[in-house]
Amino acid sequence: QVQLVESGGGLVQAGGSLRLSCAISGRTFSTVHMAWFRQAPGKEREFVARVTRSGATTYYADSVKGRFTISRDPAKNTVYLQMNSLKPEDTAVYSCGADPSSYSSDYQSPRSYDYWGQGNQVTVSS
Repeated sequence: QVQLVESGGGLVQAGGSLRLSCAISGRTFSTVHMAWFRQAPGKEREFVARVTRSGATTYYADSVKGRFTISRDPAKNTVYLQMNSLKPEDTAVYSCGADPSSYSSDYQSPRSYDYWGQGNQVTVSS
């Protein structure tokens, strides 16, 4: 059984930083692409960042480019999202997803991900 367990959310002031972690078990880490999505109240889940299974390539939403960094540690079966210069509009529930396919034509769609973490609240105060 594949499980994704997240940690690291919380409350931070605007301009601050947080790091989210997502540990995967039940699946060989090197076989899945990993991503972070977020969902604010009343809005649809939106793509934040993705890292390929090799770790060689990353993708970011325009809204977080230059502020957020996604990375993965194969030794810990964990993917991270380092969030800097946080803004109130970054407030949302953040979830990690795992994509086991060899290629995804629409990696920004939640439908491309088979496994999900439980979600972690990130609140940025102004």
